[in-house]
Order: sequence, then C-alpha cells, then structure tokens
Amino acid sequence: MTIIAVFNQKGGVGKTTTVLNLAAAMARRGGHPVGIDLDPQAQFSAINGVTARSSDDSVYSLFQRSRPLRELIRESASGIRVIPSHAELSKVDALYGKGYNIINKLNTSLRAEKTGGENTPWIIDCSPLIGVLSLNAIFACDGVLVPISADYLSMNGAIQIRKTLLALEQVLKRRVNRRYLLTRFDSRRNMAKEIMSLAQTEFGVDVCHTIISENVSLAESPALNKTIFEHAPGSRGAQDYATLLDELMTDGFIK
Repeated sequence: MTIIAVFNQKGGVGKTTTVLNLAAAMARRGGHPVGIDLDPQAQFSAINGVTARSSDDSVYSLFQRSRPLRELIRESASGIRVIPSHAELSKVDALYGKGYNIINKLNTSLRAEKTGGENTPWIIDCSPLIGVLSLNAIFACDGVLVPISADYLSMNGAIQIRKTLLALEQVLKRRVNRRYLLTRFDSRRNMAKEIMSLAQTEFGVDVCHTIISENVSLAESPALNKTIFEHAPGSRGAQDYATLLDELMTDGFIK
C-alpha cells in the first residue's frame, strides 16, 4: 500500500492531470488505485464523472463525522476508484482548526484501511494551499510528488513546499520522500530549459528523469472527462505518464 500526495502551492501546474493519469496508468496495469480528491474545486472528481450528491457523500464526511473511507469510494469508467470532493471541504480550516487530531485525520483513516491487507495504491489530489487539507495529505502520505510546470512561479511554489516539508519533519519524526516532476515542458522554449536546470540544482536526485511534455491531447482530455489513455492512448502524453509510473515503481517511490 503506497500513499502518494500530489501537491504544489501554485495552481495550473498539472497537478490534477498528474493524479488522473498516474492513477490511470496504474489501473491499466491491473492495479486498483483510489484517488482522493482533497481539492474543494473537485476537478478530479468531475473528470472521472464522480460527483458527490451531498457533502456527506464526499471526503468532507471524514472530517465532519469520521466516516470510514471505504464507504466513500466510488467506481469510475476509467478504472480509477474515486473518493469525491465537495465545495463544503473549503470550510474545514475554519470549522475544525489545526489541532493534531484534525491534521492527522486522513492518516488515521488510511492506516485503518491498511489493516485489511489489500495492496491498494492511494493517490491524493491536494488543494494548492498550505492548510488543514494539504497537511492531512502530507501527514498521511509515503511520498509527495511535486509537479513543476516550466515557469518560475511554479518553481517558487516547489521551493516553498520543500521548506514546508523540512519544517514538518520535526513533527513527523521522518523525512518525507519527495519527487519533483517537470510538466508542460516544451523543449523549444529557453525558459523550460532554465527551469529544468534550476530544478536539478535545487532538488538534485529528487527530480524525476521522466518529463511530461506539452501535449495537445493532455490538454484536451480533461475537457472530455477522459484520461489520456482513454482519449489518445498512442499520444506522447500517454507515453510520458506510462514512463513516469515505470520510473516511480523502479526506484521504489511507488511500491
């Protein structure tokens, strides 16, 4: 059982696209991934055609009344199992504060699921803010995957995440494993090459060898409520995400 949080403090970096297509790559290989939508915008849920009829049918009910995660899992056509989000999730910080018990809520629930013995990969689509939701993901995960689109604001967001992870290590009593993934990469642009060089200097061996190239099919597929493997299985985008899964499994980031 591997739990991966996909997070950057800047939006528009390919976070949801990465959750969607990395989970889809797992499903294509016979895995049964569960995607947890911890972003109140609920884009991951919507793309998978899974919408919560009420907040109680979403991950919000984990925080509201400790509802077990297994009760919230919904099937999607892509083979990804989804725990949907809801707009009410945006109220979690204001309603429940930032005490340890609330920040550790997802971790406690996921560890309870682990006792069932099923080797389920869990992948979390995080809100692009440091708050109760993203802290829950960090406390619960085995590793953080940080998408960096080829621009400086995205790079700055990744640097801020590193600072956050370093600060949290004193609380967690462990180093949070992390990988930095370059996304929306256009090798014809000098800025893309500069961001790659900067990422390699800042993060060293934690930068993924796989690069997610700018790809029309990847941009189109969310609007069609499809994974890249459903929309354009022969595309460069599908190849990139299949290669990313290979890399993360080979180096033990995903087990």
